[in-house]
Amino acid sequence: MIPVTTFSGKTVALFGLGGSGLSTARALIAGGAHVRAWDDGEAGRLKAVAQGVPLEDLARSDWSQFDAFILSPGVPLTHPEPHWTAQRARAAGVEIIGDIELFCRERAALAPGAPLVAITGTNGKSTTTALIAHILREAGRDVQLGGNIGVPILDLEPPSDARIHVIECSSFQIDLAPSLNPTIGVLINLTPDHLDRHGEMANYAAIKERLVAGAEVALVGVDDSFTHAIGARLVERLAANPAEDRRVMPVSANRSLDWGFYAERGAIYFREEGHAPEQAELIARLEGARALRGAHNAQNAAFACAAAWECGLEDEEIARGLISFPGLPHRMEEVGRIDRALFVNDSKATNADAAEKALASFADIYWIVGGKAKEGGIEPLRGYFPRIRKAYLIGAASDEFAGALDGDLPYERCETLDVATTRAACDALEGDAATPVVLLSPACASYDQFANFEARGDAFRSLVQGLPAVLAARGGGRS
Repeated sequence: MIPVTTFSGKTVALFGLGGSGLSTARALIAGGAHVRAWDDGEAGRLKAVAQGVPLEDLARSDWSQFDAFILSPGVPLTHPEPHWTAQRARAAGVEIIGDIELFCRERAALAPGAPLVAITGTNGKSTTTALIAHILREAGRDVQLGGNIGVPILDLEPPSDARIHVIECSSFQIDLAPSLNPTIGVLINLTPDHLDRHGEMANYAAIKERLVAGAEVALVGVDDSFTHAIGARLVERLAANPAEDRRVMPVSANRSLDWGFYAERGAIYFREEGHAPEQAELIARLEGARALRGAHNAQNAAFACAAAWECGLEDEEIARGLISFPGLPHRMEEVGRIDRALFVNDSKATNADAAEKALASFADIYWIVGGKAKEGGIEPLRGYFPRIRKAYLIGAASDEFAGALDGDLPYERCETLDVATTRAACDALEGDAATPVVLLSPACASYDQFANFEARGDAFRSLVQGLPAVLAARGGGRS
């Protein structure tokens, strides 16, 4: 735990008692703050009481007593409208911050030079974050991994000059962290997402930009128009303020650059500004990195190599970490093989852009798709239909997706994941493909049938593990 000593003796309101909210409350109390916590749900309040967190109904509170308001990142700050607690805090002139901001203040107080690698983007940030941490650990560094991935940031070990914190940040967390100033800031890519919480793409992009704008070294993607524009603005700002001790480094997954880090022909390179193409430094090859297949993982690998390189690792150390990386659950995770059929859990693909990565990485696909549809549905994936043998529709998006596929791709309405998994497996094993792939890459949120994408992926993994018995009972085919 990181006790939040910067609020010692102060009275702090806190709303949202999920995992990160309870972590924040415990850290504030451990640091000497007087916490007044609340949650609209009884379950959260009961957990707080069990952990010794004081409760106070903030709807009845005198907000003038509060020195700060800590808001859970899952609670709307601005759109579709500010949560009532945010409105009360603003009316009382109380600052609204989150757990990432509390970490930043503790870092500034305890060890301002402590290395902090902060990662954001629309897609790939969890894999990139985990990969950076893995490479650093394999090289013998003291690494703390958390934030929007896995462990809440305040449950990690405290910052120190010899310890590297590798932190994934969502747009919601960045919006609550005004003093975020990482040693290395990583902005991978941007596509429209969470617009219900940010109003429009310009707001979403501006929030993401804050993470790299405050970084000592900004690693910024150049493969989409939004990040390319952000990188150009940062370069222009530094040119106008040469006294600022900051650097901006472009990163590309699909082309060589005049300077910066890039992936090309299955390898990651660094080219120093002003050097000829043949002088580019080979950092690592991706051959043999099974958990990093696909163009999207070339992007993740390019950013991870860049961050590790900026942390001072040698090329050989980086290459070893790439090869040994096991991958993350629910992200193109190989969960089983039955005869010649491969089963891949890509439940994290909650939008079309994320699902595209898996569809581009395989052929002869038996595609399980559906859930709660996002804006645009699966229309952007039409170019990948030739790779797909058949689609198996589940969840609330079934009608919409059936209309999109009708006449262009064979499909079957399965409604539930268990039915879809069994039928896709039967078709894959009865077909003539040399290596058929049963792929769960839903291109949808999970909330219509599952608590989250992890629960959906776990269910798929369990179903695949039970398939041999199911198929044996069916005589190897359909009933």
